[in-house]
Amino acid sequence: MQAVLQIYDAKVDSRKRITLRNAKYDYYNVQELEDGRIIMEPRVLTPPFEISANTLSMMDSSIKNMKSGNVSKPIDLSEFMEA
Repeated sequence: MQAVLQIYDAKVDSRKRITLRNAKYDYYNVQELEDGRIIMEPRVLTPPFEISANTLSMMDSSIKNMKSGNVSKPIDLSEFMEA
């Protein structure tokens, strides 16, 4: 069981917001349950233009295969084209 760090009461303001004191994260995933309980889990968002090292490695490998001629047969996409 996790240790409780803070206990406090919060009031919903006129815009239906609650202020979190000393929040450690900027983003939270929120689940509102039927019985009124709210579960919040912290989220760390990845910058949208950051590509992981694994993805870059796979892209390099794919380009290397293409340049060496190690490719599949062309795929016929004509059935998806509009007339």
